[in-house]
Amino acid sequence: MAEPNLNSPFKGVIPPVVIPLTEKKQLDLDAFQRSVNRMIDAGVDGLFFLGSSGEVAFLTDAQRYHVLQEAVAVVNGRVPVMAGIIDMETMRVVDQAKRAASYGVDALVATAPFYALGGPKETERHFRAIREYTDLPLFAYDLPVCVHTKLDPTMLVRLGADGVLQGVKDSSGDDVAFRWLLLENEKAGHPLQLLTGHEVCVDGAYLAGADGSVPGLANVDPYSYVEMWRAACDKDWARVKELQDHLARLMFVTRRVKATVGFGAGVGAFKTALWQMGVFNTNEMREPVQPLDGEDVDLIVEILRAEGMME
Repeated sequence: MAEPNLNSPFKGVIPPVVIPLTEKKQLDLDAFQRSVNRMIDAGVDGLFFLGSSGEVAFLTDAQRYHVLQEAVAVVNGRVPVMAGIIDMETMRVVDQAKRAASYGVDALVATAPFYALGGPKETERHFRAIREYTDLPLFAYDLPVCVHTKLDPTMLVRLGADGVLQGVKDSSGDDVAFRWLLLENEKAGHPLQLLTGHEVCVDGAYLAGADGSVPGLANVDPYSYVEMWRAACDKDWARVKELQDHLARLMFVTRRVKATVGFGAGVGAFKTALWQMGVFNTNEMREPVQPLDGEDVDLIVEILRAEGMME
């Protein structure tokens, strides 16, 4: 069985940070600091800014850079900072990489190109081209539901062995492909740090040897994800399962939403939960997504209470 690489700085629980907004849809620095400090105090091993949970697809370049500037300042070296450099094509991603590096982040995270869709050859060249412009650790973000390209495990390991990539954040939902990636990575000498983006199947990923997780739900309950990682390192699989079952039930905050789908139901539910728990001051979303209200809020609070998150 594959074993996690605990020597890398990119391991354990690395939440993709949800960004709080004021009622005027500006970055809420008070809530941002409160949320980031809460996760660090809970013991997370890193933080990932400008991913899907950070609504990166809805941000102007200026808004992205504002988030990174404040993120690096708030974290202040306490944990590694990973920055999403997600854009439609390679040289736009390179521009994002250069700007992110200038703020002092510790690693970069890039998807395959999108809109102008290519094939495996273009996808591999995309990552190799990014590497030519940065010395920072580079993670591939496998997110086919949004970019319409599934990253091939053999290609990823090849890029890892060649020093192009240092890791993968797998949000593909394809647990079979992720298992094959774990096996190929181990056979090649573990060149990649492999992180699962699943909220509800993290236990299985750890059992298979994943190096950590990047669960959006960890914004809501970082404590249980941190404890689950530590239990996995101790091979206390009964406790791992117990914690994962709690988190799977808590993830129902996204499944009970009736008013909308997509980001509005997923990130919208996380924001609503954090707002009702007193971590965020609002549950505002980026345009054109609207915040949850009414019955959706009531159902989320009901789940939070049942899972002990309103105490």
